[in-house]
Amino acid sequence: MPDYGHDLRFGTFITPVNADPDQPVRLAQHAEHVGFDLATFQDHPYQPAFLDTWTLLSWVAARTERIHVSGNVLNLALRPPGVLARASASLDLLSDGRFELGLGTGGFNDAVVSLGGPTRTPGQGVEALDEAIDVIQGIWSAGERGGFTYPGEHYQTKGAKRGPAPAHDIPIWVGALKPRMLRLIGRKADGWLPSLGYLGVDGLAPANRTIDGAAVKAGRDPREIRRLLNVGGRFGERRGGLLDGPPAQWVEELLPLAVEHGVSTFILAGDDPRAMQVFAEEVAPALRDAVAAERRTAGTETGAVRSNSALAARRPGIDYESIPPRLAERAVEPGDFGYADVRSTYMRGGSPGLVLRPDDVDGLREALAFARAQDVLETVPLSIRSGGHGISGRSTNDGGIVIDLGALDSIEVIDESRRLVRIGPGARWMDVAAALAPYGWALSSGDYGGVGVGGLATAGGIGWLAREHGLTIDKLRAADVLLADGTLVRVSEDEHPDLFWAVRGAGANFGIATSFEFEADEVGEVGFAQLVFDADDTAEFLVAYGAAVEAAPRILTSQVLLGAPRRGQPLYAQVMAVVDSGDADEILAALQPFAEIAPLVDQSVALTTYRQVISNAAAGPHQGQGDPVSRSALITHLTPELAERFAELVRSGATHFFQLRSVGGAVADVPDDATAYANRSANFAASAIGSNAARLDAHWSHFARYFDGLYLSFDTRRDLAAVESAWPAPTLQRLRALKAEYDPENVFRDNFNIRPTV
Repeated sequence: MPDYGHDLRFGTFITPVNADPDQPVRLAQHAEHVGFDLATFQDHPYQPAFLDTWTLLSWVAARTERIHVSGNVLNLALRPPGVLARASASLDLLSDGRFELGLGTGGFNDAVVSLGGPTRTPGQGVEALDEAIDVIQGIWSAGERGGFTYPGEHYQTKGAKRGPAPAHDIPIWVGALKPRMLRLIGRKADGWLPSLGYLGVDGLAPANRTIDGAAVKAGRDPREIRRLLNVGGRFGERRGGLLDGPPAQWVEELLPLAVEHGVSTFILAGDDPRAMQVFAEEVAPALRDAVAAERRTAGTETGAVRSNSALAARRPGIDYESIPPRLAERAVEPGDFGYADVRSTYMRGGSPGLVLRPDDVDGLREALAFARAQDVLETVPLSIRSGGHGISGRSTNDGGIVIDLGALDSIEVIDESRRLVRIGPGARWMDVAAALAPYGWALSSGDYGGVGVGGLATAGGIGWLAREHGLTIDKLRAADVLLADGTLVRVSEDEHPDLFWAVRGAGANFGIATSFEFEADEVGEVGFAQLVFDADDTAEFLVAYGAAVEAAPRILTSQVLLGAPRRGQPLYAQVMAVVDSGDADEILAALQPFAEIAPLVDQSVALTTYRQVISNAAAGPHQGQGDPVSRSALITHLTPELAERFAELVRSGATHFFQLRSVGGAVADVPDDATAYANRSANFAASAIGSNAARLDAHWSHFARYFDGLYLSFDTRRDLAAVESAWPAPTLQRLRALKAEYDPENVFRDNFNIRPTV
């Protein structure tokens, strides 16, 4: 295989001298300035004339912006792989994905031993490097559960903590010349990094054959392995020696190394700034053009190569080869680096076959069209994800397609006089709160800042300001919706009013909202209270809490949380409340009845802002696991009988999270038939989360006669009975008729599916 089709890259090989410590840093900055892709440094920790390479790599990464950095190659004998894995990932994160791992055995036994390193034969060095790659990759696999144990001969780990995960898929390049090391590269490494001065041009072909043969034997495609090469020479008049002459001669002599021997990264050895500039500005562009011309003539396949192991992880029913180019660049599938970051939601683990991440509406339209071209109408699940909080479980799946709207996260004030804001479905509510805070505005939006706008703003939106300002959907004035057939429509009271009605409470069944226009509320300082009660008499506590909620002024919205009791300890209840007022006396007066419902164990009341209350989400990807089940219900009154039932549920252990949110107030001011969200007379929204559906339902199903519907975002059920209990019959009948009009093929069927009227 003469040409592996990799994109051409160019680097420098800089000596890490310490006589002038800033010199290698200046040379790296110069390399970046003239256009190199990579700056590398040799690693000889036993050499007192050199700076420590790892420290230098970190410093260079901090003093540059674009160029990647690597050891050429790092000395494994003096850098334990477990620590090296964490150091590499850390530098990659700190440099925004600009670290590459060049690795070698270390050699030079006397020098290594002088610093306390091991004595190894060449064969043992290969064995150690083989094990080190396993250890490094095991530590990097932060998405896998449990500690990492590796029982190697040279390296052992015992339940080591995994992570951090690097910012990008760090390649492991191995410096090697001998057959055994070359075979190791074929089996495990991502790149081969020799020096032309040691190898010689004649050594490239047999070494490549050894690497390729080992790769095929290991079930790999040889194209997975990048071929790098350290080269050196002189610019000037042609003298007849290799790489000893003008730039045109360099291009002429490097071209066959690329197209006949597969070298795709040329690294210039030397510390001459002028030579670097000539190489970057005259050799590299001309060589790129020459290689491109040769590849066009030869019809060489170019681009990234998916490994055989990644290909084997693909799921049936998805035509991966037909992913539109604009989506393929950001698409993630099993076997990809970063899959662990997109497979799951905040609440649960998932294993989708493909995650598409469009970054604009046109890309979203293509993603939906691609999904429809698959088997989504029959066997391939289709999930739409905004923030990925995912209590209901609909924003991930097993083996299907996820369309992730995270990049559609714009937040824009479009009319300050009317407090109108346009928000993308992928924005998170904590970011919305931050954007509105300077104006003195807020939108009631759940109780967790990491929730995405899209999911909540189509289901209802029971938030911290609900009793004062209503549901989130009550502030929606218009939305842009992508329908199943790819049509983008604007919905409002005047445009497609029937669809606007459906979007507010059942929107996930009718399309994908690409933007929302809300009328924000004026909200200044608020009181935020956290109260802990002895709720050992749970039923009595719940009755008292319910009475306090119904009697409370509208400015107070609260919730109570109960978990399974611990053996030998009282059952504690946590009440949290927001009082929409900046007056301390008014806040305390509103809270006082709650302080008297049961023995108060702990309390905290703060005068703060809505932005601070909702800024309670952690950054980073979701790493949920398991498949928790959740049940939801809307309730008008907490009667003693129902409170007793809830107390039995909590004490049974069938739920580890039981919550009652207060609704009522402004929510009930809107007529039931004004939006698809019905049952507005309810004063409470109850939810329970457990791990066993049968056990949870053994209690929950007995409560049905007390319920007045449910809240979609907090219920994992998918059966027809659950759908029928979510809406009153007239509302559901109207929704089914609209479904037949806007989504007759039932494309959007994986979110509390409303089946179209036949």
